[in-house]
Amino acid sequence: MATLSNHVPDPRLITAYSEHRDSPVHRINPWTKFGVIGALVIAVTVAKSLPVLAGLYLATLVFYGVAGLPYRRLGLWYTLPLLFVVAVAGPLAFLEPGTPIGGSVGTPIGDLSVTWEGAALFAELSCRSLTVVSFALTTTMTTKYADIAYILGTVLPRPVDQVALLTYRFTFVMVETLEDLVKSVLSRGATLSEFWSNRRTYARILGMTLLTAIERSERLVKSMEARGYNGDITLYGDVPRPPLREVVALAGCYVAVVGYAVVVVYEVVPV
Repeated sequence: MATLSNHVPDPRLITAYSEHRDSPVHRINPWTKFGVIGALVIAVTVAKSLPVLAGLYLATLVFYGVAGLPYRRLGLWYTLPLLFVVAVAGPLAFLEPGTPIGGSVGTPIGDLSVTWEGAALFAELSCRSLTVVSFALTTTMTTKYADIAYILGTVLPRPVDQVALLTYRFTFVMVETLEDLVKSVLSRGATLSEFWSNRRTYARILGMTLLTAIERSERLVKSMEARGYNGDITLYGDVPRPPLREVVALAGCYVAVVGYAVVVVYEVVPV
């Protein structure tokens, strides 16, 4: 994947970490890890305090480190979620009323300045996004594919589970196609160092990738139907129930999240 960009998560590297590494996080039951993702999503949604969100994010980073995963890779993979955060929260940092930080920027619609309240809002949205992204990457990089496929086939309704499984498998084909196209472009003397000056080249690569993906997907469907595929990928495997200690810990996570939402966010004081 280095041929494309280090800022794009490599599904092959993720699969290698999940299949061939071992750590305390790898040994946690997959049901427990997927359950924690749900609790974490609820937590970052209801949390209104920056210290709480920052604490959740730091806890996720510690969990990532315990799994023995590379922090440098994680920092590079933050590029895509941070682009989304900047696109959404960047304007809000200027539009949020409050105490200005430093000077103002002159624009055709007037002077704009980043406020302390706007900066706090930007930090909150960044923590929300990066917390979920970090834990999701940790889960996928510490859970074997067979276990993920079994959970998806059990939790998701049909045909959503089949689409998810086929999408994951076809991702590797897309990555190889992109790498072949990039290598061919570079071998002909093109440079991809600057996006804007090479935007047409990027557009051609994307267009060729889509066309190739359509052709390969049609051949894949025909070959699967020839082998008896009838809309159901049979999964051979089983993920056992999590042990009691993990069930108790997971229940404690949900109780803590619900308790925080009731007492702190909605200010429901028990009588």
